[in-house]
Amino acid sequence: MTYALIIIPFALATVIVVLCTLGRPGFGRRMAASGITAVVLVLLTAIFDNLMIAAGLVVYPEEHLSGIRIGLAPIEDFSYSICAAFLVPAVHALLTPRARAEAPA
Repeated sequence: MTYALIIIPFALATVIVVLCTLGRPGFGRRMAASGITAVVLVLLTAIFDNLMIAAGLVVYPEEHLSGIRIGLAPIEDFSYSICAAFLVPAVHALLTPRARAEAPA
């Protein structure tokens, strides 16, 4: 099994949960904040994954990778950061009671 196949359930869950928050207040703001967070996390992932791989702390079997890399880091590593940036706020929005979520901040 490749790392690209492993991410599919996480990406699918992220999309479903985010879509479930469409009716919640602040969806646009939440998506904008998640997008900014995703960019920051991708940059940090690029920096620190490359450092860890260069130091020999992490080794990936080539047969499980797509072959696409950013520096030394396989592209698959970035998907977890992107999913987290959108999934965590979406779960928080779903777990926040509607009455509290609709109250002005």
